Amino acid sequence: MKNLLWYLVAGTKGGETRGRMIDLLNKNPSNANKIAEILKLDYKTVRHHLEVLEKNGIITAVNKGNYGAVYFISELMKTELNTFNEIWARFGKK
Repeated sequence: MKNLLWYLVAGTKGGETRGRMIDLLNKNPSNANKIAEILKLDYKTVRHHLEVLEKNGIITAVNKGNYGAVYFISELMKTELNTFNEIWARFGKK
């Protein structure tokens, strides 16, 4: 999981955006529209990164496939929050 988090957050072009989204969802589960509003990002950009994070088991959705689906940190990710926080402290929050 550590290698996957490094790749998703620090090793790719969209890593900072994904890191911000993980950080946000850890504090406050939200829908895509609210995430876009809070992070001041385009809705389509947010949807793309949500798909990447969900595909890799970092987040999960309730009411998926419907407008207003709410995204949460996955149970697996909850066990790896210390790893994420270490990576985010080194790479993100600049």
